[in-house]
Amino acid sequence: MAIDGVGLGPDGGLWGGELLRVDGGNAERIGHLSPLRLPGGDRAAREPWRMAVSALHGAGLEQRVAGWLNKHYPEREAGPLLNMLDRDLFCPSTSSLGRWFDAAAGLLGLRAESRYEGQAAMELEGLAAAHGSVSALTGGYLVRGDCLDFSPMLPTLLECEDPGYGAALFHATIAAGLAEWVIAAPQGDLLRSAVDREKVAKIAVGGGCAMNVVLMSALRRHFDEHGVTLLDAKQAPPNDGGLALGQGWVARCA
Repeated sequence: MAIDGVGLGPDGGLWGGELLRVDGGNAERIGHLSPLRLPGGDRAAREPWRMAVSALHGAGLEQRVAGWLNKHYPEREAGPLLNMLDRDLFCPSTSSLGRWFDAAAGLLGLRAESRYEGQAAMELEGLAAAHGSVSALTGGYLVRGDCLDFSPMLPTLLECEDPGYGAALFHATIAAGLAEWVIAAPQGDLLRSAVDREKVAKIAVGGGCAMNVVLMSALRRHFDEHGVTLLDAKQAPPNDGGLALGQGWVARCA
């Protein structure tokens, strides 16, 4: 499971939330997150409020953008951004999980702009850790075939008055959704198999979002409940450094 920012997929798309069946240096994409559009391209990754507007627009909640924006970011203007999204101008799509973190941080009013990469997501994690664990939002995500969609939780985040609770709820729902997605994927029969006990189901998780201790701890609990072994980074970081090492290994195997 690749849970990261934005990277170029072999199909030319912007990936970052993928479920892959891996065999040595080869991988087959068997699932992906519901795409989010990036209004303004890379600029959207630096401005969480943009990702929040994009997520709301994609979920059909654009009529609520003005009120929300006036509450949290009164100095920002939604009109031009909504026009871009309506016309699909300079709004590439991505399956990135990292951009969902940015959208949540924007929705909860954490910040309009990030000063460095991953700042909004790290602040969201800090709030969740300080608040403590909560249960995942019932109905907060949907698994449709090979696609995992987190947009059902947006109305709850939009109305949340406590950013700490919202951050904790977001993490819990993301972890529950990712775990169910894995179990429901094409290899699910193996994961649930009570016949062949010699095969051990394993899920390797990498990418920048795997640096998130709150998320990874919750993911491990979910996978343990289903008898799935979670493989996480130990001798190399799960983010860019480890990804680069893996790319080098795959290139050597080619």
